Amino acid sequence: MQTTPFLGELIGTVVLILLGNGVVANVVLNQTKGNNGGWIVITAGWAFAVTIGVFVAKAFGSVDAHLNPAVTIAFAVATDDYSHVVPYITAQLIGSVIGATLVWLHHGPHWAVTNDSGAKLAAFSTEPAIRSVGANLTSEALATLVLILGLAGISSKHLGELAIGVGPYLVGILVWSIGLSLGGPTGYAINPARDLGPRLAHTFLPIPNKGSSNWDYAWVPVLGPVIGAVVGGLLIRWYAL
Repeated sequence: MQTTPFLGELIGTVVLILLGNGVVANVVLNQTKGNNGGWIVITAGWAFAVTIGVFVAKAFGSVDAHLNPAVTIAFAVATDDYSHVVPYITAQLIGSVIGATLVWLHHGPHWAVTNDSGAKLAAFSTEPAIRSVGANLTSEALATLVLILGLAGISSKHLGELAIGVGPYLVGILVWSIGLSLGGPTGYAINPARDLGPRLAHTFLPIPNKGSSNWDYAWVPVLGPVIGAVVGGLLIRWYAL
């Protein structure tokens, strides 16, 4: 079967969510070997998930390896080329639902022995530490802006060519830094597909005593990253390209 950018974005996002939400599940669900591993484990796991997801996306045909609608939107704004927006975001959303479903499947018996419905939702989607819509939206927008500017810096023509294979590791370091420094207030979705797709999976999967999917908050980790992406895309367009 021929590799394509759509397939690359889809499979890469599946791996991203399986490993990223997988580390959260490993930390928050009862009786796993990683239970109570803490924030450092989660942020490191997500950084590695991004790195491996990028490698997989490229191997399956996506040279861009965005894995994130915010990244796709930002670089569409930066280049004034919107041809990838619909196919990439479609692939990313499908991939995120599949990845979240695999997280559920992988942790099978641990859902039933975990009583905390909030912990179960955390293994799928983000929730703020303190719910304050304005602050939460700002946090997601700002963290996403840093992501976009960091990606622009990593790929900047002004810094010369990177050695082959180095880029994904730098992207992982960038995401790790964002998680450690900016992730505390909202759980740093910084990726609409990363939050929306797994939240859909949480809604429909037969998880014992799962509680609410908190759809009243779901628009924040979608709109916040989009705002950060548009601002970042404009800055790149005006100053970096």
